[in-house]
Amino acid sequence: MKIAIVDYGAGNIQNVVKAIASTGLDTVVTKDPTEISQADGLVVPGVGAFARAMDKLADAGLVKVIQDFAKTGKPILGLCLGMQLLFDSSSEFGATKGLGLIPGQVVALPKQVDYKVPQMGWNQNQVSQDLPITEAISGQYTYFVHSYYAQTDPQYIAAWVDYGSVKVPSVVVKDNVMGAQFHPEKSGPVGLAMWQRFKEMVVGA
Repeated sequence: MKIAIVDYGAGNIQNVVKAIASTGLDTVVTKDPTEISQADGLVVPGVGAFARAMDKLADAGLVKVIQDFAKTGKPILGLCLGMQLLFDSSSEFGATKGLGLIPGQVVALPKQVDYKVPQMGWNQNQVSQDLPITEAISGQYTYFVHSYYAQTDPQYIAAWVDYGSVKVPSVVVKDNVMGAQFHPEKSGPVGLAMWQRFKEMVVGA
């Protein structure tokens, strides 16, 4: 079984490669459409700005490739900015269209007394849907770094964290398309356990 990690210059992804490799799955970091389409699972990583990331995906001809992969029913997992890219749009640096795989939009975290933007550090996950991808994180702390968050229908929110008055979706799911706002690869044993659940979904798909 092989996991394709989308390579579009989205920052250092070596920790993601190592985390997935720890489950025993093979990985390939690629922007080749054939390699992506033939993979058993897909990971969309990402750090930085939404608009810039979408431009890079478009320039590499990967937008439709990812959208087509979603239609196969095989598992997709977006990480941090990669999770945000799964949605319809973002308001970061002006309205930008996303991949449109999960309904919703990405908006800025509001200014709140005693809560800095970006949210940076550990926060405790509350699970609203008992799914394989959330099994390992119920009540557990994972590592976040982000200034924007997803606004979406509750049916797509599998877990969240409280950040002041805001309930930030930490895991979103629509069928085979999943996203984690936190960084599993930086979340210690909890993150590794989540990768193991992802492996089980890939093997069972």
